[in-house]
Amino acid sequence: MNKGAAGGLGGGAGSGPTAAAAAAAAQKQKTLLQRVEGDIANIVDNFNHLVNVARVNDPPVRNSQEAFMMEMRAARMVQAADSLLKLVSELKQTAIFSGFASLNDHVEERRIEFNQLAEKTDRTLSRVGEEAAASLKGLESHYSSSVQKIIQNPEP
Repeated sequence: MNKGAAGGLGGGAGSGPTAAAAAAAAQKQKTLLQRVEGDIANIVDNFNHLVNVARVNDPPVRNSQEAFMMEMRAARMVQAADSLLKLVSELKQTAIFSGFASLNDHVEERRIEFNQLAEKTDRTLSRVGEEAAASLKGLESHYSSSVQKIIQNPEP
């Protein structure tokens, strides 16, 4: 486990939702690492006790006590392993949901880019329309004056 990875998330850069999200992610990572370490320590500790209790050549009463201790330690190992499995499931869900969050961020960035591009395109089309209208007005004026010249001065 790389415990140093949690320190790079906050970084102290900026504030607002990103900094809050980074701080929350760092805290969640720290909590998850503590859970992993605790569960693994619990499994190792119970396994050591299980091996120590598993002696054979003792009086029958002691054997039944040891059998009970072995069952208890085995049950605790199963509980710790189950806790680790739940932790893995939680990590998978976190990875999926954080993937959705980054996907949503990317979609939002692209939406902003496309909106800016649409505004630029609208401005360009408006400018082209105005230029076309001005050119058309000039052409109409030229046509009108040339038609009037033809009417006034008919050619033989």
